[in-house]
Order: sequence, then structure tokens, then C-alpha cells
Amino acid sequence: MTAYLQASGVDVSFGGLKALNDCGFTVQQGKITCLVGPNGAGKTTIFNVITGFLRPGAGSVSFKGQTLDGWKPQAIVAAGIARTFQNLRLFVDLTAVDNVLASMPAQTGEEPVAAIFRPFHVASAQRRRREEALAILNRVGLIERANDFTRNLSYGEQKLLTIARVLATGAELILLDEPASGLSAGALDGVMALLRRLQDDGKTLLVVEHNTRVVQQIADDVLFLHQGHLMAQGTPEAIVNDPALAEIYFGGTI
Repeated sequence: MTAYLQASGVDVSFGGLKALNDCGFTVQQGKITCLVGPNGAGKTTIFNVITGFLRPGAGSVSFKGQTLDGWKPQAIVAAGIARTFQNLRLFVDLTAVDNVLASMPAQTGEEPVAAIFRPFHVASAQRRRREEALAILNRVGLIERANDFTRNLSYGEQKLLTIARVLATGAELILLDEPASGLSAGALDGVMALLRRLQDDGKTLLVVEHNTRVVQQIADDVLFLHQGHLMAQGTPEAIVNDPALAEIYFGGTI
């Protein structure tokens, strides 16, 4: 059976530092998989490899049986994989809805000829796209802030907006880099509920997360990285309750 997402023998080095060392794992379709491990374990680095922002020195990544080796980030998004970043990367001087619109593919109106000779068609398509963007904001709980400038949103709301932007791409595999970091308890509960709803919608999630409470409540499967290598894979209970892994996990920073 073809793996949904598979990383095999991935090596990445930065000068003399080996960030990923023969890193390999699989992610099952329709599941929420959490990627955990101490700081410097290679979690964000493997995200960068999967999404085409970084080319490995060795190894490969495949999605639904098709290798992604050498693909550019835009092509990987078009294939159905999109991600968030720790530093959010939002357009703070645009409204929330315009941030979502900017992430949607096939921007109607970008072709000058269409705008000139088919203005009513372009206007209709733009209205549909705006409706879709508003529906996405409603899905993540931001519909009331749709027309507010992003710089005026709270940090928790900006986190939700990054997820909305990923949903706007239409991706089926969503990579979230620390979606719960820096959130209040109430916002944290809201994000966890949202991730479960996205799973119910048929999305597959690969989540870098440091909060063990979040991992235990949302994960179907957990990948434990240490020194750039997959040390263990299993249920949240098995990973969190393993004394050897706990020593590494809490001995670093979780």
C-alpha cells in the first residue's frame, strides 16, 4: 500500500551541523500526527524539506506515491500540501479577508485581457472568491474580524488567520508549525477544537507541537525526533509515558 506522506533517509547539514540524519517516517491520511522532540531536533527543518523550502543532501519525500524531490514550494502547494510558519508571515496592512484572498489559487483578474474584455465575468468571479474567503474565516471563527486590519487582531486571532490562509490554498495535507504556542487557555482550547473539525472535514494534519497537553488531546499518532532522527513513533500515551523519551523531551525544552 502506498504511503500518504513518506520521508525516507533525509539528511540535511548546515555547515558542520547535521540537522537531519537519516530521517524517515510515514504519515497516514486523515490522521492528526504530532511531531515532537527537544529544541534542535529537526522538526522545522523536516517541514522545510517537505514543503520545498529546503533541499536535502540525501533522501527523499513522497506524497501519495509521487516524489517531491526538486519541486518548488508553489508546485507542492498545488499538489495539495501547505504549511504555516512560526513567525506567522501575515500581511499586517491588509484586512483579514484580503489575507485569505491572497492565498487562494488562480487569481481571477490577474490577466489584463480578461479584466478588459470580460469585466462582468471577472467581477462575478471575484465576488465568489470573496464569499469563499468569508466562509473560511467563518470556519476558523474570525468572520466578525473579516474587515479588520490584520495588525489590529490579537495574537491568537492572527494564529487562526494563518490557518485560514492555509485552508484557502485548498490543500488536503496541512503542516502546522506550533499552532498553540503563545496562546491563552481559552484560545488554546479553540485551536484544538478547530484542528479536530478540520480532521472531520477530511484534512490530514502534521503538527509540530511542544505542549504535551495539546499532543495528548489531538494526536492520533506521534513522531518523536531527536538529533535529526526518528527515535520513536506511536500513540500519544506511549510516547509521553516512555521514561527514556521523557528524559530527552524534558531534558531539552518541550
